[in-house]
Amino acid sequence: MTKMHNQSIPLKRLAGWLGVVGVSIAAGFPIVAQSQGVLNPRPSIFNEPPYNQTPGTTPGTTPPVAPAPPTTPPTAPAPVTPTPTTPPTGTSPDAANNIVALAAANSSFKTLTAALQAAGLTETLSGTGPFTVFAPTDEAFAALPQDALQELLRPENKQLLVQILTYHVVPARVQSTELQPGEVPTVEGEAINVKTSGNQVTVNDATVVQPDIQASNGIIHAIDRVLLPPNL
Repeated sequence: MTKMHNQSIPLKRLAGWLGVVGVSIAAGFPIVAQSQGVLNPRPSIFNEPPYNQTPGTTPGTTPPVAPAPPTTPPTAPAPVTPTPTTPPTGTSPDAANNIVALAAANSSFKTLTAALQAAGLTETLSGTGPFTVFAPTDEAFAALPQDALQELLRPENKQLLVQILTYHVVPARVQSTELQPGEVPTVEGEAINVKTSGNQVTVNDATVVQPDIQASNGIIHAIDRVLLPPNL
């Protein structure tokens, strides 16, 4: 009896252990079953790592950042080459020494300079020429009848002034030694009458008092009287 009682104790312990294990196993089955009973609504391996990564990336890595395009350095402006200036057509390249400039710089030709400006002839006589000007001095203009000069300088008398002044201009460069007796055509259209006697030169009834003033576009001969065209 005692022997059988002693044998039942291990059996009861074994049964109790099995019961605990059984309960544990039984308790584990519902969990497994529950987890197995839920269906994956999207049964695709591409929804699981590593297939659901952003294309072109590797799991666990940061997607590479595209390098910024290289910046083009600013282009330096092309150097500007200065364009040489060319004197306007018809003007003398040596403007400081043309007929108009020399007359303006000569204290004997103040009235003549004012008359050329009033007549609008400064540009013409600053041109390439060549010209020969028989230039009346200030004393020559002062010898005109009283108030005659003031009347000639009025704007309404410009054409008359142009006619008188261009009668003093020969369209050629003529030195005093090259002047020959006779008629010499002028820019005005009428001819002047030149006479020579030794070193003395007369034009109509005026005398050359200072010959051969050299200009870049011609020559000036100063005379002591104002010349009037024959048709005036």
